[in-house]
Amino acid sequence: MTKENLSTIRDIHQFEDKTATLQGWVQNIRTSKALVFIIMRDGTGLNQCIVAKDDISEEIWEKANSLTQESSLRLKGEVKKDERSVGGYELHVRDLEIIQLAQDYPITPKEHGVEFLMENRHLWLRSQRQWAAMRVRNQIIFAIHQFFQKEGFIQMDSPIFTGNAAEGTTTLFETDYFDEKAYLSQSGQLYGEAMALAHGKIYTFGPTFRAEKSKTRRHLTEFWMIEPEMAFYDLEMNMDLAENMVIFIVEEVLKNCRNELDILGRDVSKLENVKGPFPRITYTEAVELLTGEKTAALLDSMERSNMDELDSIKKEVPELEAEHGQAKKGRKFQIDRRLKELRARREEVEENLRNIPVWRKSAMEKVWGDDFGGSDETLLTMHFDRPVMVHGYPSAIKAFYMKRDPNDDKVALGVDMLAPEGYGEMIGGAQREDDLDLLLERIKEHNLDEETFKWYLDLRRFGSVPHSGFGLGLERTVAWLCGLSHVRETIPFPRMLGRLTP
Repeated sequence: MTKENLSTIRDIHQFEDKTATLQGWVQNIRTSKALVFIIMRDGTGLNQCIVAKDDISEEIWEKANSLTQESSLRLKGEVKKDERSVGGYELHVRDLEIIQLAQDYPITPKEHGVEFLMENRHLWLRSQRQWAAMRVRNQIIFAIHQFFQKEGFIQMDSPIFTGNAAEGTTTLFETDYFDEKAYLSQSGQLYGEAMALAHGKIYTFGPTFRAEKSKTRRHLTEFWMIEPEMAFYDLEMNMDLAENMVIFIVEEVLKNCRNELDILGRDVSKLENVKGPFPRITYTEAVELLTGEKTAALLDSMERSNMDELDSIKKEVPELEAEHGQAKKGRKFQIDRRLKELRARREEVEENLRNIPVWRKSAMEKVWGDDFGGSDETLLTMHFDRPVMVHGYPSAIKAFYMKRDPNDDKVALGVDMLAPEGYGEMIGGAQREDDLDLLLERIKEHNLDEETFKWYLDLRRFGSVPHSGFGLGLERTVAWLCGLSHVRETIPFPRMLGRLTP
């Protein structure tokens, strides 16, 4: 077969009522006496390809019937518009070339456990939901670069090996660097400050590492951070920039990833609510909200609705299981898909019911000066339909480099942006301490080695100015925009506690 009129699935509309050649892999296949239906993927999308026995030779018919899931192939045929088909077009096959016939592909359309899927992450990436999530991730990355470049920033790179830590060394991976100790970077911020004092507005975009022994759905040991730093920016300007950036990212994802969001089952109406201005509340107001009647009522309502939903799931599952044995093939497929959805949702609901008493206790016992945990952030976001910024945290629980409020030394000029729908912190930022003497005091208070930070202190010795910055966690942003419950699905090969392969 020649590669004449070679097309991608994404561009197949250009060949309507013409002959086109597609090459890719078998996502799914159904056969009957006279027809073979191949759902083909090529990396740009999915397409239904129909092989009709009467339209082809016996040899091509035998090839079509020998195909297995994930076999690689090349198909040639006529492109026909059909709104009912995936992607809106079908390929009526006239020729078929098998590149490689796959055998015993381990990830089948049936349900698999998470551990099995993680062990086969190199193959799980091919599934439709994972494909969609990675494409949304790509769009987010592209949008971030677009935003900062249009705003006059330049991208610069901070080192991954570092001799000092931005916030201490307790959660860093230590390694030997010839005859010295080195750490894998947990943030490019300190270096970003130096670059901002050279260029005014910069951003770094790279991998960061945290050695926290945590197994929550929000934690990875290796993740990607976007960290802008801006000379002559105060906290208010910093918050404005973070808000504008998130609004731009959401707009670009909604504009360019509708198909992917649909595959993921994302409720886009919730993303369409992400408009400015974002709510901005002080840490003190956040504590009052957590300990007040509104949060107590919210938790009671959540508990009731989750119990009702669990009862409904427990009733529907056995009904579907009973129907499955008598159902025809097409209906069985629908039942299997629905059962998979129900079982996944049941796990989420049962987890919510286990968490709600913990959340209630944490919220009710919160006092001024406590840091917020994941459950506190979850509850706070449930009071808002868009990201909320919490600023003015107690300085005692924040990093040494955060500038303190000139009107209240107990308060740091820091901000966290919390994503809605319970996704928690996606941005952390602050105005930086620009006074040399005060920064020296903070380093001593945190028992840090002054000599290690000599180069950082030079930034305050030679032309110090007010400056600010923040860090956006890419994977948490992907999780929120895709509606994913765990960050392990937001990065091609997640690194977590106990997970180093594949």
